[in-house]
Amino acid sequence: MFSTTYLEKHTEAMTRHIEMLDALFKHATEGIVVVNKEGVIVMLNPKALELFGYEDKELADQKIESLIPRRLTKAHIHHRDNYLESPHARGMGSSLELFARRKDGSEFPVEVSLSPFKTSEGQFVVSFVIDITERKKQENIIQEANQEIQKLNAELEERVNQRTEELAKAIYKIEQSQEEVMRALKKERELNNMKSQFVTIASHEFRTPLATILSSASLIGRYAKTEEEEKRQKHVQRIKSAVTNLTEILNDFMSIGKLEEGRIHSVPVYTDLPDFCQGLIEEIKGLCKEGQTISFAHSGNKGVWIDKQLLRNVIFNLISNAIKYSEPEKWIRFNIKADGKTIFIEIIDQGIGIPESDQMHIFDRFFRAHNAGNAQGTGLGLNIVQNYVSLMGGEVSFSSEVNKGTTFNIKLPDHLPAN
Repeated sequence: MFSTTYLEKHTEAMTRHIEMLDALFKHATEGIVVVNKEGVIVMLNPKALELFGYEDKELADQKIESLIPRRLTKAHIHHRDNYLESPHARGMGSSLELFARRKDGSEFPVEVSLSPFKTSEGQFVVSFVIDITERKKQENIIQEANQEIQKLNAELEERVNQRTEELAKAIYKIEQSQEEVMRALKKERELNNMKSQFVTIASHEFRTPLATILSSASLIGRYAKTEEEEKRQKHVQRIKSAVTNLTEILNDFMSIGKLEEGRIHSVPVYTDLPDFCQGLIEEIKGLCKEGQTISFAHSGNKGVWIDKQLLRNVIFNLISNAIKYSEPEKWIRFNIKADGKTIFIEIIDQGIGIPESDQMHIFDRFFRAHNAGNAQGTGLGLNIVQNYVSLMGGEVSFSSEVNKGTTFNIKLPDHLPAN
């Protein structure tokens, strides 16, 4: 038998507990709605009445659909029936966009969490409802602001491009290198026609060379005297290097776009291999750092059938990489052999090498080795090389050791074009 004192204490504790729960229910900052398994409202807290614009008792024995927009009532009944077949807790912030209806018929956006429970009277579901009208307004304001920022950024980018073009033309006239400049400007204009997925990467990669051009162009004007020719040439060289970087980036993006669209095909033509390679080396030499050398050796047949443009891009990519990732005073070897059936190409450098952990990804698009440092690059060059070699029916492989160098080997078929 329980003592009277124990029962009194227990009753007092239960009373305090009930009072606490009642206070939490009445003063909650979220609307609380409880429905039974038939979807009939059995309880609402004051905040819920305030949200939906009802007085106490007005919603007694009403279906929960009385709080749902009429256009959504049918769908809600279906969802409610499915939920009650397998009730489970569902937190706030679901991917669903939810709306509620006030007494006056107006709609407002809400977030709702659901939690099922059972008592001796049966199955119930308690809903916690938050009016997110203000949040939606703020999100719309932020979205509009972002759109305006994007518009302003586009206008600013256009102004920067226009100013860069004007400065570039002036520099090229001074240095009497108009032909080289026009090629670069043509490539730069083509940037505006690139696919949208490349814009972010391109704008990031352009910042450094553009800054170099602008700063050097400004400094050239200060060295007008004859005895300051050496200083002028120093900044001219910086500008040429920056223009070359821009051209390489543009070429990479254009090649990837054409490859994606299937617009590049191998068209072999008869080619004097030694003359072709010597001309290419002369073109690449301008990229060399101080003291770097490129040696060339040819053996076997002189005349071959090959796609000259694809071969040029492959060799240019590999040798320019060798130059970029090698220190001054280092040599680069370019060997080529043709035996009537196959063309063998070997490019060897004394550069930084490719870490073993990166080698399996080196031909992946946008991948750059972890030791590439601050060297300019898009991570597209070797992917393009692999694609071009494949289009010509060949194979590319390599071996590399960190701080010792890298060797690329390419095998290409030498044959007449198919009819």
